[in-house]
Amino acid sequence: MADKKRLRVGVLFGGRSGEHEISLRSALTVMSAMDPARYEIVPVGIGRDGRWYLERNALKLLAEKTPHLAALSAGGTQVTLLPHPEGQALVATPMDGAGVAVTRAQDAIPGLDVVFPMLHGTYGEDGTVQGLLELAGIPYVGAGVLGSAIGMDKDAQKRLLRDASVAVVKYFAIDRADYHETPELGERLARKIGYPVFVKPNALGSSIGISKVKRSVDLNAALDDAFQYDRKALIEASCEGREIECAVLGNDRPEASVPGEVLVKGAHEFYDYESKYVDPEGSSTKIPADLPAAKTKKLRAMAVAAFKALSLRGMARVDFLASRDLREIYVNEVNTIPGFTSISMYPKLWEASGVPLPKLIDRLIELALEEHRERESLKITYQPKSSPKSPPKPGK
Repeated sequence: MADKKRLRVGVLFGGRSGEHEISLRSALTVMSAMDPARYEIVPVGIGRDGRWYLERNALKLLAEKTPHLAALSAGGTQVTLLPHPEGQALVATPMDGAGVAVTRAQDAIPGLDVVFPMLHGTYGEDGTVQGLLELAGIPYVGAGVLGSAIGMDKDAQKRLLRDASVAVVKYFAIDRADYHETPELGERLARKIGYPVFVKPNALGSSIGISKVKRSVDLNAALDDAFQYDRKALIEASCEGREIECAVLGNDRPEASVPGEVLVKGAHEFYDYESKYVDPEGSSTKIPADLPAAKTKKLRAMAVAAFKALSLRGMARVDFLASRDLREIYVNEVNTIPGFTSISMYPKLWEASGVPLPKLIDRLIELALEEHRERESLKITYQPKSSPKSPPKPGK
């Protein structure tokens, strides 16, 4: 491979999301595992204000104990991506005297062959960046616009899974405007489910804004917290027992990894943000999960079925809730850009399935290029067939 042209891979990270910091950690893991003989890494950090910065020194800066995108943007080149095919190039956007970005043709940066979005949450995992990349004609890793949007919208996701006969827990969605107009609405819905319930923002990940509610007196505080992050919240039934995850990889013929189990420890009642990322003793994982062969087969089949039902591509992590005796198994949610941090399940599950991280990255990039070729092969123009000749008039 050394004598072949290296692929220029744009890695996007940061972003306007509550999961900004997790994205920085994921990007570091991905870039550190990329084979320099195969890939030329083009690191692009996105600030909380939405500005894009090309930072050649990203690996060193992200490896700091407390990485901050401010350090990246301080020495980086501000760039943008034109929303039309233009040599698949990033464009430098220097500022004029009034602080307005000025784009010039001579500021084009050599074109990207593929983009690896490591953007978790809003404005990165929800179809927005995917739409921009499609307008720019650049291949990218992961789900397309529709699959990404569905993956973020838990209400729409659960409706589609339910319609595809993939089991989900009983839940209700509640809009912030309806809740403010009718404050007792949440309590009415929670009573129909039965306590304890989980309250969560409709479109966010990394367990941000999630509360376990055991008493009706605590419900409104949980809803107020969830509504800080989204205009819609979910009230879900609790499934006490086990939390199991499967990784899925592929396009038209997706495959599922061995399942892994999340074991929550200490004072944490569920797999929340603190037990994931803050408390080093808050959780552990068991990979592969200790499951009967028949249940392992069922979980893998459910993971693939969920992936297909949501029109996903490339990668996804499917999270399950199961009763202790495994008689009840539900898809909790599907994550279209799963974490790639040092503790993240997606790469660990594939490593346990025989696909180490460098090979996993190779495969994801191959799938991105494959999907782009498929999209490019579709017609975008239509030529009507010529109208049939009129029948001859009588007597002719």
